[in-house]
Amino acid sequence: MTGTRRTGLDALAKSVRHLPNALTIARIVLVVPAGWLLWVEAIPEALIIIAIAGASDFVDGELARRFDWRTNFGAIADPAADKLLVLVVIVVLALQGHVPAWLPVIVIGRDLVIVFGALAYRLILGKFEVEPTPLSKANTALLVVVLLVVIVGLMGADYPLAATVAELIDPQGFVLVGVSSVASGGQYVFLWGRRAFVELRARDRGASS
Repeated sequence: MTGTRRTGLDALAKSVRHLPNALTIARIVLVVPAGWLLWVEAIPEALIIIAIAGASDFVDGELARRFDWRTNFGAIADPAADKLLVLVVIVVLALQGHVPAWLPVIVIGRDLVIVFGALAYRLILGKFEVEPTPLSKANTALLVVVLLVVIVGLMGADYPLAATVAELIDPQGFVLVGVSSVASGGQYVFLWGRRAFVELRARDRGASS
């Protein structure tokens, strides 16, 4: 009986360990209704879905860090889920004319540069850990704030203050996001390029010695 109970507890512990991954998957699923609600201009409902996604991001991150429930899947899927939600939101807003068309081009272009740069580095030099730079974190935070202000501003007459703030960020806020996106993308290229150069030189020296 004791052995059976212990086996059950071990199985439960293993299941709970995957809770952060389950929350990440749920957040990916929420991207679809969030994008649709935003597209049909059901703004309050879209904001609720986005808020739930943001809360799940905080909870799964805290669980993974506090209980050391980190997994390789989570390391990839968690930031991917965040990026997917932001990209869907910015594309929908651009298609509706609420943000300039060039903004998602720059944001998506930055992410593609980072992704393909990481893949190239991995193929040539092997696995490495990517840590977001302070500039990258600031860029992401600025982008999220600007998008949320735009979305809340779409609620119009019900929230006149939000609509006024939304008007103030056009075009200054959009330009700032664009500039910071280019700068943070360029920073990654510089840092990874320098690191790759150093490692390749070290390999050449090791091969010739």
